[in-house]
Amino acid sequence: MDISFKFDPEILIGADTLSTAGTICSRYGKRIMIAADHDLDSKIVNKLKEIIKDSNIEAIVFDGIGESSTVDMADNVVELTHAAHCDAIIGFGGYKIQLISRMVAIMMPERIKSFELLEGRTSQNGFLPLIAIPTEGLDAFSLTNFFVAPDPRNRLVKSVQSPGSLYAAVIIDSNLLTTPSDTNPVTFLFDGFIAAVEAYCSVKANFLSDALLERAINFFAKLLKTNGTNADLYAQASFLAALGNAASSPGVGSALSYAINARFPVQKHHCSAVLLPYIMEKLVSVRPEKMARVASFLGSAGKTGSVAEAANSAITGIQNCMETLNIKGDLKEFSIPLDRVTAAVEAARNLEFVANSPWTVSHEDAFEIFRKIL
Repeated sequence: MDISFKFDPEILIGADTLSTAGTICSRYGKRIMIAADHDLDSKIVNKLKEIIKDSNIEAIVFDGIGESSTVDMADNVVELTHAAHCDAIIGFGGYKIQLISRMVAIMMPERIKSFELLEGRTSQNGFLPLIAIPTEGLDAFSLTNFFVAPDPRNRLVKSVQSPGSLYAAVIIDSNLLTTPSDTNPVTFLFDGFIAAVEAYCSVKANFLSDALLERAINFFAKLLKTNGTNADLYAQASFLAALGNAASSPGVGSALSYAINARFPVQKHHCSAVLLPYIMEKLVSVRPEKMARVASFLGSAGKTGSVAEAANSAITGIQNCMETLNIKGDLKEFSIPLDRVTAAVEAARNLEFVANSPWTVSHEDAFEIFRKIL
């Protein structure tokens, strides 16, 4: 068949959608675990607790997960969730919180250990209903039936299978969306952009994913021109990109950004920004028509000229955005030795979805990219 697509979770997008959390939670029981980002303002966490309490539901908060936490923190959350007899879990925060709460939802019924999950063990007794409330938008794997997780034992990425109906709901409240707290937070836009462009050009792309991803790319292009100041537009863009990736497939750029982030102290969105021009260079050679379309969204394609010229202008367009936004085009400031990236590159290439890239990604291809950016 040309397309087979099933979409289960209830999605709520917009300002003040957090207020629906109590109603949604009431469908799953009387006691809810909130896995909250350690850096979240306590007033926001308390607001969520009050919303849930108003629906006659007890909320237990675990807020010990920070940016430096490793995924084996999921074991602690599982034990607390089990001891408190919770009926569902809310992931409230950024990427790390969403990853760990997703693992907890899978691990909880049989109290699987995190390392067992990373080694491929699956639950035979269902899963804990999961409600995602992201504060950094959705990433490429938010709605796919698998996700990428870093193994704390060697800091290499692995793919973990996820039940198709794991999420009970996803609440994207634009009032809660924040940017990562580093020197150039606008780089977070490149996470979504690279995911959208790669899925758009994937061998698994289809009419549905194309429709979703063209819209997402257009939105991200607008955000890049306005320093990402429109939270409502970002909420929509990240959702469309995540949904488009579920209908198509993430690519090697997303894999490499996760792999480097897992292995070295570099923000994932910073990796995405640096990798993007090189990934686009590859895509121009194998998907010129689609990259010409990307160039039109970026406003870099001229009104005349060949498809190849228009496609190449997409690279120029994104480089101009990076220059305007003062984003460095390499990772030299992190002083990462080239000989230390080999294991990370191989781990990224071994992720199954990388085979959906529109060209055969060799070790030499990936290693050459890092030779240029390091």
